[in-house]
Amino acid sequence: QVQLVESGGGLVQAGGSLRLSCTASGIIFSTNVMGWYRQAPGKQRELVATISSGGSINYADSVKGRFSISRDNAKDTLYVQMNSLKPEDTAVYYCWGFTSVGRAYWGQGTQVTVSS
Repeated sequence: QVQLVESGGGLVQAGGSLRLSCTASGIIFSTNVMGWYRQAPGKQRELVATISSGGSINYADSVKGRFSISRDNAKDTLYVQMNSLKPEDTAVYYCWGFTSVGRAYWGQGTQVTVSS
């Protein structure tokens, strides 16, 4: 059974930082593209950042220069370091995994709230 479990969300003031983690089980983590998406109230889910098995990284324009995605294949864990947080970063953040056989998996989400 595949599981992606996020942690690290919470309430932070604008300008602050948070680090989210996503621990995977049931998949060969090192071969998967992994990423973070987010969904704010009343809005569609949107890409935050992705990282390939080879380490290629893609960021949404809205988070470039502030967020940093990384992965630790030895720990089957994905991270995103979020700095200079803004109120508009408030959302539920979801971990996403895409396997080498073309299946996608999602975590349950973790709430990030940035107060002004």
